Amino acid sequence: MVADAPRMEAYVGALRQVVKPGSVVVDLGSGPGLFAMLACQLGARRVYAIEADNVIEVARQAAIANGYQERLICIQDYSTRVTLPERADVIISDLRGVLPWYEQHLPSIVDARHRLLKSDGILIPQRDVVWAALAEAPKQYSDIVGPWENNRYGIDLSYARQYVTNSWRKLRVKTEQLLQEPVRWCELDYSRLESPDAGGELSWTIAQARTAHGLAVWFDAELIDDIGFSSHPANAETVYGNAFFPFSTPIQFAEGDMVKVDLRAHLVVDDYVWTWDTMVFSQGEMTKTKAKFNQSTFLGVPLSLRQLRKRSANFVPTLNEDGEKTAEVLGLMNGRISLREIADRLARTFPERYPSSELAFAEAAELSLKYGNE
Repeated sequence: MVADAPRMEAYVGALRQVVKPGSVVVDLGSGPGLFAMLACQLGARRVYAIEADNVIEVARQAAIANGYQERLICIQDYSTRVTLPERADVIISDLRGVLPWYEQHLPSIVDARHRLLKSDGILIPQRDVVWAALAEAPKQYSDIVGPWENNRYGIDLSYARQYVTNSWRKLRVKTEQLLQEPVRWCELDYSRLESPDAGGELSWTIAQARTAHGLAVWFDAELIDDIGFSSHPANAETVYGNAFFPFSTPIQFAEGDMVKVDLRAHLVVDDYVWTWDTMVFSQGEMTKTKAKFNQSTFLGVPLSLRQLRKRSANFVPTLNEDGEKTAEVLGLMNGRISLREIADRLARTFPERYPSSELAFAEAAELSLKYGNE
């Protein structure tokens, strides 16, 4: 991401426009802290770099190397769990994946806007506009389904096709692969956004006979005023690429056919369930259905009957050995026993699992990292 020139030039331009001497800046998902240090360079009085990953250590060391350690405060945590002593004039972030709907990106932005930003503060980015187009992508489609339909070993793996065609992926498409003009699907205005979900219908009338293999989706980012960048297929390739939602089977269009795609994203815990329901009408006649697909990433994950049974509402669970081990460690994390003592007890309780206390210590340390307080 640091090496992505279109992205970096846009963000640097936006920072130069809004960060003034004396500004308070929050960098959400700071990573190695580049935006945070640029804010210091531009004269910010205080910069809070918030990052849950260990890469925050790069930001700490870079702050020292660049002489910003007095103004740049590095916080290793999720922003939703952070309370700051002051509100920010500017919040900058790039928490997207291929598309803006990525893990807890949108809830984090909403939370930061409500709790960490001044009432007249500035969010960067200000908005993302998301576009979609039908794509003719025979090579990309073959790469997706081909390994499951044809292999040199004479083994039938075609059952997996239903899973791979219910999963979207990052691809790079070219403008000549787009069948029709792109349609604006969704706009995320971060100054007003509340819901992490999105949905809307896309429709096209086909101008000439061609084949569609799926839906290509990308975004235009407006960081501040006229400064931004785009992952449009016609532009220089960015780190984001394009999202490709394959159809269940390729669609052979005739001139005058109409296609409607209902595309939706719904946040479930920390991941999104995407659905794309497609209807094709012959020559635009709504009574002549040429193709119909109901696809979802929920259907893209194979689940065994055993897994489904363990997820059912009336299942009565008991702890397996891993659960007992985890419960043992968590029960000992009471603020009175050292991690070394916890590991020794774990090794004594589960001697077959941990032939040495070092193995027990490694597991206890992982649980301490995940569940322990500072």
